[in-house]
Amino acid sequence: MKKHKFLSSEWDAIAGVLAAVIAIILHLLHIVDEAVVLPILLALLGLLFINFMRHTRSNELTAERVEQIGQSLAHLESGIQPPEVLLIGPRRLRTANERFLAEMQGETIWYNVCLSMYAPALLFDALLRPAIENPQVTSIRFVLDESQRQAWEQQVRPQIDTCISRAKVAEPCWQALERNVSFILADSRHSGRAEALLSFWGEPFMAQSTDRNLPRYMFHVQPHSELLPHLVELQRRR
Repeated sequence: MKKHKFLSSEWDAIAGVLAAVIAIILHLLHIVDEAVVLPILLALLGLLFINFMRHTRSNELTAERVEQIGQSLAHLESGIQPPEVLLIGPRRLRTANERFLAEMQGETIWYNVCLSMYAPALLFDALLRPAIENPQVTSIRFVLDESQRQAWEQQVRPQIDTCISRAKVAEPCWQALERNVSFILADSRHSGRAEALLSFWGEPFMAQSTDRNLPRYMFHVQPHSELLPHLVELQRRR
């Protein structure tokens, strides 16, 4: 390391300075005349100017290289930004749903969800009861289509009444909704911001049978997604 530093020293500038110092000393000792010292000083100034220009060009090249590296890093960063929406398949569906319910807090919106998937006690205990019993959740508001009123009154509401925290479940807001978009919207304790589980009615996102519909694929809408404000606005209009 020291050897490399020694070899990289500016020997031309050092030699010029030493020559000028020696010439001045010799002049002060009246050994060398001014006519000899002056050319040496002028040569030194020229040498220092050339050295300065060389370093200036080197600094410009370094600045250009740094700018190119910065642009490359910015391009790489734009390519590795976290996705706005995560697709959740059948194998991860239940785990992702349980995690989402456990991390919910505050007021939650259940928009156009299919009530038939909450009808069996086993599915109710896995998909809805954890949200009701979650102490961080303050309210659960359903926005439902009128066609699901019977399923609510006969299959879902009686099971909700068995929950200790049933008071946080408000009476649904009944609307005439198109069966296309379905989502659960809530603030997350993990991110501190709103997130959503988004699904769609019908194949291939929902498995349909004679007695009930079950989600097959869902989308986890992240807090930074541009889709989230549209979901918030959709439920507000309703």
